[in-house]
Amino acid sequence: MIKKGIILAGGHGTRMSPLTKAVNKQLLPIYDKPLIYYPLSVLMLAGIKDILIIVNKGQLHQFRKVLSDGSRFGVKIRYLEQTYPRGLPDAFILGEKFIGKDNVSLILGDNFFYAQSLTKKLKDCIKLSSGCKVLLHPVNSPELYGVAVINKKKKVLQLKEKPKQSKSNLAVTGLYFFDNKVVEYSKSLKPSKRKEIEIIDLLNKYRKKNKLKAEFLGRGGAWLDTGSISDFYNTSSFVSALENRQGLKIACLEEIAFNYNWINKKQIVDAIKFYGNCLYSQYLKKILR
Repeated sequence: MIKKGIILAGGHGTRMSPLTKAVNKQLLPIYDKPLIYYPLSVLMLAGIKDILIIVNKGQLHQFRKVLSDGSRFGVKIRYLEQTYPRGLPDAFILGEKFIGKDNVSLILGDNFFYAQSLTKKLKDCIKLSSGCKVLLHPVNSPELYGVAVINKKKKVLQLKEKPKQSKSNLAVTGLYFFDNKVVEYSKSLKPSKRKEIEIIDLLNKYRKKNKLKAEFLGRGGAWLDTGSISDFYNTSSFVSALENRQGLKIACLEEIAFNYNWINKKQIVDAIKFYGNCLYSQYLKKILR
């Protein structure tokens, strides 16, 4: 069972410069809320309440200002500063003390997930007792992603990073579920030509031991990487269109917490005071009614 989650919210966000020269990408708005709310909501929907957010050196105050210690959402948020990006598996080396003897989930701070059955899928994934599980989603341009070839039992047979030709169009998304061996495996990785330790190399360690399985976001689900300006604004448009059509909010952290009985109505009233007069507060008032 996985009870701990890490959000990797460091990196320089160079593809979105000059916007990211002063502000971390994960604090920029996707429609009416900071990007960080979306990966945080995924961990919360999974039922994970103990969360570590890894941020760039010097940006801790900005995140604390928005999220504080997480008590507003009925969760516990801790923070760690990263001096410079060393690759995704570095999250497990930096977070070794936080992970302890537990299993852990990792979500990238710039990934957006949406699907009708997402909560059920997440609850299945956190039941992981050993090995690793990745979330896959079909894409039009597999050459731009890490791609997995799987069998009928959802076992991953092959993993390739940005293949020029591929037997599969199933991209590995930025959401992973690991057993406790992830710390040991991450420490044993050698840097690639990019001078970073690579997530594909980590996943291949599990694959070689027949311990890597796949789950799918499902048809009609959306996985969006907000790493570039165009992707960022496409995601914002997607959220805007859905929320305005349905009248429901995506990644309303207080709503998730309230539905899980992690917070009460008084805490929602306090949240409304914290946010002030805005669209998000108006939605929280609807929850109270």
